[in-house]
Amino acid sequence: MHILLLSPYPPYPPRGGGTMRVYQIIRGLAQHHTLTCLTFAPDAVAERALTPLRDRCRVVSVRGPAPRSALRRAWTTLASPLPDMALRNASPAFHAALHDLISSTRFDVVQAESIEMAPYLASLSLVDTRRPNTRPWLVLDQFNAEYVLQKRAALTDLRAALMLSNPVQRSAGGAYSLIQWIKLARYERNVMQTCDVTIVVSEEDRRALERLGGTRFVVAPNGVDTTFFSRAALAHERRAPLAFAVPTLVFSGTLDFRPNVDALVWFVDAVLPQIHMHRPDVRLLAVGKRPAPILQRLARQGRLALTGEVADVRPYLAGATVYIVPMRIGGGIRLKVLEAFAMEAPVVSTSLGVEGIVGLRDGVHCLLAETPQQFARTILRLLDDPATRRALGAAGRELASTGYDWETIIPRMEAAYR
Repeated sequence: MHILLLSPYPPYPPRGGGTMRVYQIIRGLAQHHTLTCLTFAPDAVAERALTPLRDRCRVVSVRGPAPRSALRRAWTTLASPLPDMALRNASPAFHAALHDLISSTRFDVVQAESIEMAPYLASLSLVDTRRPNTRPWLVLDQFNAEYVLQKRAALTDLRAALMLSNPVQRSAGGAYSLIQWIKLARYERNVMQTCDVTIVVSEEDRRALERLGGTRFVVAPNGVDTTFFSRAALAHERRAPLAFAVPTLVFSGTLDFRPNVDALVWFVDAVLPQIHMHRPDVRLLAVGKRPAPILQRLARQGRLALTGEVADVRPYLAGATVYIVPMRIGGGIRLKVLEAFAMEAPVVSTSLGVEGIVGLRDGVHCLLAETPQQFARTILRLLDDPATRRALGAAGRELASTGYDWETIIPRMEAAYR
């Protein structure tokens, strides 16, 4: 088949959850199909960085998307019936490039990566309706049930405001998420009516979107390349896990993504002080690009350490004394968890942090904790128990290898096309 993939950001280099998913989909589909990737690229540096991807597929890049000011976002939040995610990647140049490709090439499938690219599918839904069987199959790869994510964010912020924890800031954030929650529920319902099929990453997301009236779903979860994400691969490259001087708790992800920021701030404020009462030597390290201002402020205060963007996250995961996933907002299946499992890191998570991972068992593959007290006690116990850390790491690796390697996930997408 000839497949056109629409990406909201450059899929190479594959750093960060969304980027990694798009890259792995390209890598997998390109083995058996003719693939074209139409992607945004913010600048010339990003365009040049796409060069290795051209060995796998045809790449067409469009400069953008144009930045939107906070004032413009605030105005559209109040004035537009569309959610913010439907507006952030609007681009006449991308629209023109898409229709040039559709006019010049017969695609069997056009797949939009994330709800941000759904408006471009809508623009194709009426193409060539006078000629039967000429419109490509329209597929939305839905990274999250977005309305659920905003619902959780709204409830988290509003609860915090009622508890007088940054009441003004939390109330504003809660109000924004409440508005987006309502808009996204309506928008996602309409998008699913436009698409021929929606790909979701978990059964939980499928059920959430079914509640909006969706009917045509394929579950293709997030995954991990367990050949690359492995201690054996590091050893083959003559590299080793990082040897931290003190017990180190590691968190990884894109650090301006709101659920990640919320998780780290909550952990630093509510959990880490309880750990330091017993183990003042423990350090928290956040690995990832674009740390939000509040995280930079916490780093200046010495409450956590930031790496910034790293070329390879594997040594950090493999060297973690404990890998933490203190998520309170979000959805889908988090790539960070699967990568940590594959690198045999002992994981402590909230139940939300590992939501959607089929077959996962508390006490076998990871340890679950919900309250600050539970989180601190669990980490303290694990710090003093290297045998349990090794057992959790081995079991996590087995779960990632057998259930979540990309080699088993790509065929599910291909089945959706057939």
